[in-house]
Amino acid sequence: QVQLVESGGGLVQAGGSLNLSCRASVRSFGRTFSRYTMGWFRQAPGKERDFVATITRSGVSTYYGDSVKGRFTISRDIAKNTVYLQMNSLKPEDTAVYYCAAAATSGDNVLSRVYEFDYWGQGTQVTVSS
Repeated sequence: QVQLVESGGGLVQAGGSLNLSCRASVRSFGRTFSRYTMGWFRQAPGKERDFVATITRSGVSTYYGDSVKGRFTISRDIAKNTVYLQMNSLKPEDTAVYYCAAAATSGDNVLSRVYEFDYWGQGTQVTVSS
């Protein structure tokens, strides 16, 4: 069982930055935060939930959706049970609810599909004005 709580969303002008945080509480016997691949997804009104970024258990490898490459950076602090999403050069089309997700994996895997993740946060709203 993993509980995820996002924070850091808000309203920002185009070209600005935000840093999202997701703190994980792990209540699975024999598992710790370091055993989970973490990801960020986003969902705009009337649209499907889209992949944004993922980071492996070790934090060594990351992978990004095409629309955010070069602008967003995912990272994790294992000691703090927290994953971050630094978002720079924000655009109005980045407006969405952003969700943190965790996947129990056996290896240092990069994951990018919604169905691959087992646990989800409640989401945090990001609004970018033009």
